[in-house]
Amino acid sequence: MSDARSQSKAGDGASTASKAASGTPPHDGTGHRARLRQRLAQGGPDALLDHELVEYLLALVIPRRDTKPLAKQLMARFGGFGGLLSADWSTLSRVEGLGETSIAALKIAQAAALRLLKSEIAERPVLASWQALLDYLRADMAFLPFERVRVLHLNARNILICDDHMGDGSIDQASIYVREVVKRTVELGSTSLVLVHNHPSGSPEPSRQDVAVTRQIIDATRPLGVSVHDHIVIGAEGHSSMRSMGLL
Repeated sequence: MSDARSQSKAGDGASTASKAASGTPPHDGTGHRARLRQRLAQGGPDALLDHELVEYLLALVIPRRDTKPLAKQLMARFGGFGGLLSADWSTLSRVEGLGETSIAALKIAQAAALRLLKSEIAERPVLASWQALLDYLRADMAFLPFERVRVLHLNARNILICDDHMGDGSIDQASIYVREVVKRTVELGSTSLVLVHNHPSGSPEPSRQDVAVTRQIIDATRPLGVSVHDHIVIGAEGHSSMRSMGLL
């Protein structure tokens, strides 16, 4: 294990003593970080580039290290801000220079972002907050390395009563069982549904299997008086709506 990795696992940064012993002076980025902080204070979130947001976030937990190279490395490795925050804990733990504290900081940032986006659709009619719903789903699912299926259950006022995570699959396939969707619909007393899944390939184009399963669910829930508003496919390249595409 390298010194950087050991330092990271011990507490996300080298101690002054270890820096002195190696002949490398402790990093002092006070001025640079102050400038980043001033830009953020004066210009808001858009004043910093994506890698600068990551750099400053990591600097809060690794104060005695220059975190700019690590931030740029992470952005390149995970393909951008969304991919980095969506990476799971075990994947991040394999990155040289990241320890538990810095990984926790990244996951806290993701959790806060998702909590904020989800609050925009809570207690509001989903169909009237469609863009907010898409923003939330994209942040949560677009960059996952595997396929995830969820069913949004709505009441008679089209307000979300349950965001049901139905399961995760391989890199390109997740199973959704019609009987399980029907069972949950009855248990929750749902009036309508929105089906959602992601494509790790990045393309949101629905497959023939996606369309076939959607129609099976529509046929199974229709006798219950439950409608399927849409099936949304999320990908890094955007999203698709089966209803908008005339597939429902």
